[in-house]
Amino acid sequence: MRNAINEVIDAKVGEGLAELIDEHALAADVLGETQVEQIRAQMEEAEARRLQPHYIRSFFLEAFGLLGGRISEREPGRFEIRHVPHDLRERDRQIGIGAPVLRAYERVCFDKDQVRVPGKPVADLLAPGHPLLDALLDITLERHRRVLAQGAVLVDEADLGTEPRLLVLLEHAIADGRPDGRGSGKRVISRQLQFVDLRPDGTYATSDAAPYLDLRQAADAEVAVAEKLLTGQGWLASDLEAAAFDVAVTDAIPSHLARVRLHTTTRVHKVRAAVHERLTKEINHWDHRANELAAQVESGKQPRMNPDRARQRADDLSARLRRRMDDLAQQEELHALPPTITGAALVIPAGLLTPALAGEAAAHARETSRVERRAVDAVLEAEWELGRTPEEMAHNNPGFDIRSTTRDGHLLFVEVKGRIAGAETVTITRNEILTSLNTDRWILALVEVSDGPDGRPADEVRYLHHPFRGQLDDLGFKETSRTFPWRQLWDAAGAPS
Repeated sequence: MRNAINEVIDAKVGEGLAELIDEHALAADVLGETQVEQIRAQMEEAEARRLQPHYIRSFFLEAFGLLGGRISEREPGRFEIRHVPHDLRERDRQIGIGAPVLRAYERVCFDKDQVRVPGKPVADLLAPGHPLLDALLDITLERHRRVLAQGAVLVDEADLGTEPRLLVLLEHAIADGRPDGRGSGKRVISRQLQFVDLRPDGTYATSDAAPYLDLRQAADAEVAVAEKLLTGQGWLASDLEAAAFDVAVTDAIPSHLARVRLHTTTRVHKVRAAVHERLTKEINHWDHRANELAAQVESGKQPRMNPDRARQRADDLSARLRRRMDDLAQQEELHALPPTITGAALVIPAGLLTPALAGEAAAHARETSRVERRAVDAVLEAEWELGRTPEEMAHNNPGFDIRSTTRDGHLLFVEVKGRIAGAETVTITRNEILTSLNTDRWILALVEVSDGPDGRPADEVRYLHHPFRGQLDDLGFKETSRTFPWRQLWDAAGAPS
């Protein structure tokens, strides 16, 4: 009997729910099916690129040590801070608005799962908003922001070509019509960093991720070699700043503005309808109440509330409604602020630094390109066979090579590594490693490229899910990649799934 009742309840409980949500929801996720899919895809890709504990831990340990802090690991992922430098405590007194920075911390951690460990002290979670991390960020930016303005020379070890490029960091923001509270401008509601690769032929590529994580700092001798090789190249003397601004205006900013407008317009429309309905009911109530009270006074009665007080409430609510409507209208007045160049770096391909091996490097680059092409094609075919819809990303996309959509509309991020049969090692970049640690939807696709007895391709594909989880806590701040034994990963992988 109870099961029968439960089945009836289960069958009826959702009736009318969609209509009720559609009528009253203020959330921006109550949209058309296509918009919902777009926003879900954006959120899943943002998750893969989010600022996660590994980024924060890597930065904190390096920057804290440079300032003279003393920190040591006590349990896996949990640290003791014995000494917080005076400069950090003093900076917190200047910018802090919450709890003060302490002289020492019994335990700190960077992952919320590490806050409480049985039998161990509770740890402070060092994440954006913690006073110690905020003070460290503020003082690090103050002391080293000029380095961004000076620029840098970086080396791309994975590029065996001879064409240099300029990596420009653009910052652009979207503001609405509301004042920012300081009287100096409009309120910024969204900021975005964009990395732009400018090439000598005038072409460019953009990325929201951080490609510099896969590049290393050039040694002094390499900088000197690069200066000689690049002397007289006209593209470096051209107005590259203007070229970067053109990319921002024609590419980055319009897409940024469109995303913000989609969310803002939908949200404001819902809020405006709800606020108007609620306040109008309140205004009508107090108008009616004021009229009733005035009639009682005229008839000689002494009501418990003064009619003027009720009338004032109605007037106050009317003024509040006007202010709220004006504020919502200002929230819809979106405009893009002028972009700014935050930093730049000249990226030197490894092939340019070895001119004596130029022919060999070029041949190796061609062979690598051929193997990578076959590997990607093999994985694309595997994804189609699994019933998913794969999309090959741009060659410079950090973190993954293929974005594949499952039958239920979710995204998978596939990094493809192809090697000739018999290869001994494979290199995984920092961005690829960090992206894999960010999301459960990252897959390492290994492809062993070979030809069969008849000369036709006999490439084999294997998938490795969660390959680096819990294994790379020691990833150093300056590491741009890590090399793994190919056979070790290959044996751990399985058929595509």
